[in-house]
Amino acid sequence: MSMSMDDAAAVRLPRSVGTADTRSLALAAAGASARGQATLDARVRGKLALHEIDVNFPKSTMHALSGVSLTCEPGEFVVVVGPSGCGKSTLLNVAAGMLKPANGYVDLDGRRTDGPSPDRAMVFQDHGLFPWLTAAQNIEFGLKMLGIAKSERDARVDAALQLVHLQTKRDKLIHELSGGMRQRVAIARALVLDPAVLLMDEPFASLDAQTRTLLHGQLQELWSETQKTILFVTHSVGEAVRLADRIVVLHAHPGRIRREIAVPLAHPRNFDSDAITEIARIVRKEIEDEVNRVNAEMAEEYWNPQAATDLDDHSGYMGDGI
Repeated sequence: MSMSMDDAAAVRLPRSVGTADTRSLALAAAGASARGQATLDARVRGKLALHEIDVNFPKSTMHALSGVSLTCEPGEFVVVVGPSGCGKSTLLNVAAGMLKPANGYVDLDGRRTDGPSPDRAMVFQDHGLFPWLTAAQNIEFGLKMLGIAKSERDARVDAALQLVHLQTKRDKLIHELSGGMRQRVAIARALVLDPAVLLMDEPFASLDAQTRTLLHGQLQELWSETQKTILFVTHSVGEAVRLADRIVVLHAHPGRIRREIAVPLAHPRNFDSDAITEIARIVRKEIEDEVNRVNAEMAEEYWNPQAATDLDDHSGYMGDGI
């Protein structure tokens, strides 16, 4: 369900801008024959569609995902939120091709996907960088595995380092970088592959609040510069409203889409505005209602004590045998 007319009227927002940005795709340009072609590719690539996805895990009677259909348009920033255990990361793993659904399928730009591919790059909560490699070598690693020539690798790594503002840290080992810098290297490692879609699984969850806020601004800058389609998972309502064009709230047990809420705000956003506050309130209310529903169901399932029937008959013997 999209944001209701009443909700939209209450927020009183301008229509979103930003996805029509015509700047060339910096990383694509590093490996493209013409700047104009790279710009064209940036506009038409990245339509990700999940169709009626069902996921069942062994030894579980509950569907992790049930009948989930979600389409991310080229250049759109979609954020998925919901209570713990509702299937957010599972949904992302299906989109990445790392988890095969029991039913349903995924397509990218009209072509059905079959397993992981560089056209869908993942950024994890744990950066997963190789500690024995430098920042530049970590970013380059995927390109080497793809057999890209060294001259092109160098150009693309330079472009990626520039995008995340880490040119001066290229030769640093991972332990020499701050937490925020490490996650920027992880983002650059994904972007250097020039994916059509960037998948991000709570990439800032382990960072302190100040660093997270700074990286929100840098991620928005990256998104505006590259116009990548981004599917992003988070537990933070504030993070979702700061970044998203559209917020998807998941229903839990089984995981399915509870509601979709448009965020018709231009980037960069004023986080203290009344519009941001109102959208955050709407999203938070959806999640709170879902958490309350799940807790009520769990209480009925796991806490349903049987009334004692023999206290009157044997009350004189209570404590015997202790």
